[in-house]
Amino acid sequence: MLIYIFFQPLKIKQQEFDDVPLLTMGNFVMYELQSTGLQTIMAGTKALRYTERYIVNDVNFTDNSKEFMSNMQADNGIYKDNIVDLKGNVVYKREDGLTFKSDTLNYNTINAIAKTQDDYLAYRNKNSMRGASFVYDSINNTMSSEKVIVKYQLEESKI
Repeated sequence: MLIYIFFQPLKIKQQEFDDVPLLTMGNFVMYELQSTGLQTIMAGTKALRYTERYIVNDVNFTDNSKEFMSNMQADNGIYKDNIVDLKGNVVYKREDGLTFKSDTLNYNTINAIAKTQDDYLAYRNKNSMRGASFVYDSINNTMSSEKVIVKYQLEESKI
């Protein structure tokens, strides 16, 4: 009995790791192929693969599944459930010359909608637009935004 009084069992903390990466990769490139051809490419300098998502550093994501191919680059990105969440120096370029720059971007690969709540700059050729947030529907070519400032170059008539 004295043993139980003087020598108490050690209290060992146990940790449970619910969210452990399944795979860590350097110089990561992922290709998504369909019967119609190459759909998406995602690349980065480092990637962590979890059961339901990828976390990628220096992410470069290309969506070739819509009418216009679009490319997004950022410092960091998370790809989960057909959604690409980008953070840090985000640049979105579309094949027709449209470009967005922002600090964050959320891109849905199913309906090709890109959105941010941060300030942004969008431009094509000499035309530019700044605002506080935007939602861009690439399929319908529509955009909604707040606090918009637009610089538009009119073309001279050749008549």
